[in-house]
Amino acid sequence: MRHFISISACAYEELRYLLDVSRRLKKQHKDTGRNEPLLVGKTLALIFEKPSLRTRVSFTVAMNHLGGSAMMLRDEEVGLDKREPAKDVARVLSGMCDGIMARTFAHAKVIELAKYATVPVINGLTDFSHPCQAMADLMTIEEHFGTLKGRTLAFIGDANNVARSLATACGRFGLRFILATPSAYRLPADDVDRIMAQVPELDFVMTQDPLEAVREADAVYTDTWVSMGQEAEKAQRLMDFQGFAVDERLMAAAPRHAIVLHCLPAYRGYEISDGVIESPNSMVFAQAENRLHFQKGLLAVLMAGSRVI
Repeated sequence: MRHFISISACAYEELRYLLDVSRRLKKQHKDTGRNEPLLVGKTLALIFEKPSLRTRVSFTVAMNHLGGSAMMLRDEEVGLDKREPAKDVARVLSGMCDGIMARTFAHAKVIELAKYATVPVINGLTDFSHPCQAMADLMTIEEHFGTLKGRTLAFIGDANNVARSLATACGRFGLRFILATPSAYRLPADDVDRIMAQVPELDFVMTQDPLEAVREADAVYTDTWVSMGQEAEKAQRLMDFQGFAVDERLMAAAPRHAIVLHCLPAYRGYEISDGVIESPNSMVFAQAENRLHFQKGLLAVLMAGSRVI
């Protein structure tokens, strides 16, 4: 594995190894307060078109824990395909840094960076996919239940980049994936066809009934209804998603053991209630912490230059 651009580009064995390394490094740091300095002298360039608390902190701290460093590059400094072509940025950074993490709007920009870079490129989020988030989510589910295969994840809300990555990840690891969303926000048919071609073993259900979606769920997942760049649609989206909030009413229909996940930031009172996010079943902040631990495992595998376990 040279880059980490999407779940679908990785074999199950590669993804399983990433989770195993991440869990090992998490345990090591929890037990000893430190990690092996696997990335001493290495620098990760962080490109942000979209700001993010968790992405910036997790990658920066992960590099620090592994003995390396991270360099924050703002959009006005880089200007992918505006100030400078992505293929030029890729080659410049490859000559100075040991890895590139890019958080962009257009997925094509990350693809272009990976095409021309001679160092690992990581997709920190695009409008199309969010593979790092999906893997941290599976790490959280596995830690809680002890296993992934045979579990059911119900995603309630917009069929967005997180939902796409989660669907593919569920297929790779043997989870059932249920997507409950208003009809106007369903995954397009070509997206469904692509996902099923990539993971034909996936048990994938789409419904417009959130109550039905959670009845057998082990994990109930939601995300903001209005992502960055969709602010002009806010009023319409808030109307369209009425009835899709992960609140006490919805969770009453789920099994008592079901955990609650949200990739954050959360808009309490909209897609999730304050009571649910603060409930004993909420794993939202453990999930957020696992962004650090998965990122650490990913960086170790991509940048350490050898197998790390």
